[in-house]
Amino acid sequence: MTVAPTTAAGQIAQAPAPVPRGRRRETAPYLLLAPTILFMAAFFLWPMLQALVLAVQDSSGAFSLEPIQRMAGDAKFFEAIRNTVLLTVVVVPAQVILALAMSLVLMAGLRGVGVFLYAWAIPLGISDLAAGLVWLSIFTDRGYLNSVLVGLGLSEVGFSFLSYEHPVSIFLAVAVAETWRATALVMVILLAGLQVIPKEYAEAAEVFGATTWQRIRHVTLPLLRPSLQVALIIRTILAFQAFAVVIALAAYNLPVLAGETYRWYGDLRNPHVAAAYAMVIMLFSLANTGIYLRALRVSDEQVGIS
Repeated sequence: MTVAPTTAAGQIAQAPAPVPRGRRRETAPYLLLAPTILFMAAFFLWPMLQALVLAVQDSSGAFSLEPIQRMAGDAKFFEAIRNTVLLTVVVVPAQVILALAMSLVLMAGLRGVGVFLYAWAIPLGISDLAAGLVWLSIFTDRGYLNSVLVGLGLSEVGFSFLSYEHPVSIFLAVAVAETWRATALVMVILLAGLQVIPKEYAEAAEVFGATTWQRIRHVTLPLLRPSLQVALIIRTILAFQAFAVVIALAAYNLPVLAGETYRWYGDLRNPHVAAAYAMVIMLFSLANTGIYLRALRVSDEQVGIS
């Protein structure tokens, strides 16, 4: 027989009431998300608020639109926007198409497919600046590409791909380097999405006579929409922040928003205008994220499958 504990006054102490199971289920997700929320608040939200304040202050600390006006009047402002948008429009679709093709090859179960996976994943272990330096050794005047052209007799002295006199070749070189550097990230996201799609859907479509392209278009891509949404959001945000590869290959001959942010902060010593540029990057990123979330809206059933 168990005797209930008593207080000093001789009264029976009441045992603490157990926490209802339903309440624990309600609070558990928030407890799991708490570390991530704290991390995001400390390293993203707070710096973003500080940048927002800097963007509307002058050098004396008073609130002013002078930084925004100086940014809008900068000779490279609209050129940086144009180059950043063009780079995003060219690079992101190319990366998605290449990553989807690579993922489908990996899912085909071919012999030796693991070698392709390791080879295609190499850029994941290379930093942005290192990738830019690799492609600089290819496109520079005495680089590997010009050596091949001269060796094959296609050119006498090579071609100045990175000269300021050839802005188109500079842009293409940066686009190629940026595509190579980050396609592996998109591939990993899409490959993870393909691996959780039940094979029964494709097998049923094949039984009904669907071709390979029809299975990809009408079965794989709709079920892969959640992964495509994530990949597009991440890559577009990172494309708007392209910096190290551009600096390594083109320096300031190809103005982009992130490069102008660094120029105003590091070279011109004006953090207020730099913060205004950073706010432009953030606005572009938020706008594109909203477009992707609406255009690639995912239903609960698709989330459950993927």
